[in-house]
Amino acid sequence: MASNKIPSGARLASSLRFDGVTRFSETSWTPNTDIFLDEESLVIQVEVAGMRPEDLHIKAEGNRLCVTGSRSPERLNRPARCKFIVMEIHFGDFRFYIDLPKGYDLSRADAKYHNGILRVEAPIAGRSNSEEGKK
Repeated sequence: MASNKIPSGARLASSLRFDGVTRFSETSWTPNTDIFLDEESLVIQVEVAGMRPEDLHIKAEGNRLCVTGSRSPERLNRPARCKFIVMEIHFGDFRFYIDLPKGYDLSRADAKYHNGILRVEAPIAGRSNSEEGKK
């Protein structure tokens, strides 16, 4: 059963809130994420460069989407003994949740991974696939 409570240890990720969408993270880093609406769905795009599709896991429960993954430091091609000037590319495990507003059907969501971007599209609830194809 899906819970609408914020998970223990979760924090609001980047204070992201709009139209009922709230994002929470349980880890020290969270990939950059875009959430937007198009004519047929709510779209979530997660920037996960340097990760393979098998490094990512998504799970939908009710109106909550959970995205987890792990980026290995070895995949970042960093020398073992380097001195950083700037370090903005995070690695390790991450887990974050996105609570979607009512009106979108995560049970019919479609997820794709291409060029370092995970894209999840949640269609408008109640819209049939034939209606979506007409647009």
